[in-house]
Amino acid sequence: MLPICRQSLDFTIYALRPSDAFPIANTPPRARGEVRLSSKHRDGLSVIGDLRQSGSLKALFPNVHDQGLQAVLVNTAGGITGGDHFSVEARAGAETTLTLTTQAAERAYQTQSGQTGEIKTRLTVESGARLVWVPQETILFDGCALQRRLTMKMESSARLLFAEPVVFGRAAMGERLTHGLFRDRVELCRDGATFFLDATQLKDDIAQQLAKPAVANAAGAMVLLVYVAPDAGTQLAHLRTLLPETAGASVIGDDLLIMRALAADSYELRQTLVPILTHLTGDALPRPWMI
Repeated sequence: MLPICRQSLDFTIYALRPSDAFPIANTPPRARGEVRLSSKHRDGLSVIGDLRQSGSLKALFPNVHDQGLQAVLVNTAGGITGGDHFSVEARAGAETTLTLTTQAAERAYQTQSGQTGEIKTRLTVESGARLVWVPQETILFDGCALQRRLTMKMESSARLLFAEPVVFGRAAMGERLTHGLFRDRVELCRDGATFFLDATQLKDDIAQQLAKPAVANAAGAMVLLVYVAPDAGTQLAHLRTLLPETAGASVIGDDLLIMRALAADSYELRQTLVPILTHLTGDALPRPWMI
């Protein structure tokens, strides 16, 4: 007969005080996203050169029926709030055409005090290349804090179409931006020298600032469009026929066309912007704009 083995087990129970429990973060997790993309010329087509993507920002490449390369940026975080950081770096290689847009409108949501969301974009256009940067609207929600910065470097023979619309709250929902922060800076350099610089800052009661006649006369949406190409001067007359009274366009030098437009809401702004973008892209406006 085998001996019976008895084992005594002692258990000690510790009561945890709240301060001894697992720490709980004071702030929710923040979104990070980065896309680095370049195009190159191969067999008469513009194709992907390099691609790196991480975090909450992705690039999709729809089939297009032309020789250019088109990328659609997708923010899988569903928006941007304080502490979020997104970065886009794109380069149109020599003799290529690269078009970038977004899957949908970006949304800048209410943030905690002292925190700011950031979007940084760095674009490069090499010799003989054409870059089209036409993200859909950025919608600012009440209480948002967003800082954007776009830097463009291009060579003298490069071409550019740039447009970034901004919407100050959803008019259909009766939203007003009574407090918030929006900083935006655009710098375009050609052959190492800055040839266009634009900066915007709206803070605190944004709706009150926009209501001033000398600022936006109570507009709910706006857009800045820049077109750099040898035919910029010849495009001006036709472009002006498409503009409402709340918009204006002019040509600086021989190849730089600047347009600004204000509108009551995003729908009215699109009524102006979509025909212009369709014309300047040669009927190649990315499909997400039509959905």
